[in-house]
Amino acid sequence: MDGVIRITERPRPPRPEELNLRFSEKAVKELEALLTHYPDKKSALLPALWIAQREYGGHLTADAIAEVAYRLQRSYAEVEGVATFYTMYNKVPVGKYMLEVCTNLTCMLCGGYRILEHLQQRLGIQLGETTPDGMFTLAEVECLNNCGDAPVMQVGDVYYRRLTPEKVDALLEELRKGDEHTVVKLADAEVQMHLAEWERPENQ
Repeated sequence: MDGVIRITERPRPPRPEELNLRFSEKAVKELEALLTHYPDKKSALLPALWIAQREYGGHLTADAIAEVAYRLQRSYAEVEGVATFYTMYNKVPVGKYMLEVCTNLTCMLCGGYRILEHLQQRLGIQLGETTPDGMFTLAEVECLNNCGDAPVMQVGDVYYRRLTPEKVDALLEELRKGDEHTVVKLADAEVQMHLAEWERPENQ
């Protein structure tokens, strides 16, 4: 089954001689700027993981975790422990569009599960799965802090509010016409939020 990781079959961390650094020049400059914000390299771990998620195409591979560990001079196990603790970091490949449906109390009462079931039927996938064309990944999330507009779904850095099955159908058609990888875009937005405007590579 796609999206399932057995804890006894986790990706093997690369050996030092196998390390394949993939951070772009832009990513390296961003990380260097971020390191000036913190008292030690360990403190920059979360934004460094956002950089890695962007640079590695939307999810954290074993190589991505190893690169963060190398650049922050931490152990692989420490970085992996942080990455696997937070749900905002993807440990398996995801689609261009990650559909994150809120089913917390207010959204649940306002039809969040109805929206979720509708998406499952329309896309032919279950929670945590990705469509065969690699376009959509479906996820259930906790409160998105937009209760006044329930039910709500997050796609990248955009909230879609007061959803109905009809609105969902229209949104899917709109997204199918796009070419933007919103998971990567969200990771980049998170990185930029951690940087002052003058620290961003394009402004140097």
